[in-house]
Amino acid sequence: MIIMLILGVLLLIVGVTQYGPDKNTPILPEFTSNETLVAFVESATDYAKEHGREKALAEFSNPNGSFVNGELYIYAYDFNGVLLAHPFDHEMIGVNRLKETDAEGGLFITDLRDMALTGNGFVRFYYMNPAHDQAVQAKRGYVKKVDDDWWLGSGIYTK
Repeated sequence: MIIMLILGVLLLIVGVTQYGPDKNTPILPEFTSNETLVAFVESATDYAKEHGREKALAEFSNPNGSFVNGELYIYAYDFNGVLLAHPFDHEMIGVNRLKETDAEGGLFITDLRDMALTGNGFVRFYYMNPAHDQAVQAKRGYVKKVDDDWWLGSGIYTK
């Protein structure tokens, strides 16, 4: 498992991806592994600890920033359920989403928050996939606690 995590981090570092026509937009494979997802969130957590909360939240909210890569992007919440950063849902920043349900009626933000309270881990929920005509699909979220005040997450749609 550690070897896979290291491999995932190395792939992110060296940028083993194809690039789109503009030569700046990476094209990730159809399937993103758990290891890549974990490495992505770990790198964002390290960034937040190194650069501080304010700079990290600005970077995580930037749709053209370094924490948007294909289907992967970072979102940030406080432990009360308030969205602190999101690169594509700026209008929801500052909103408490703790009681928001997923497409199957599950309290997915609560579940993600509860997992982050343990330190880190995976949560499965159901969400509309904008890349597939808003079809409801299973999504695997991975979250990690930054400190006692806030946490980060990302997710991948699963088949």
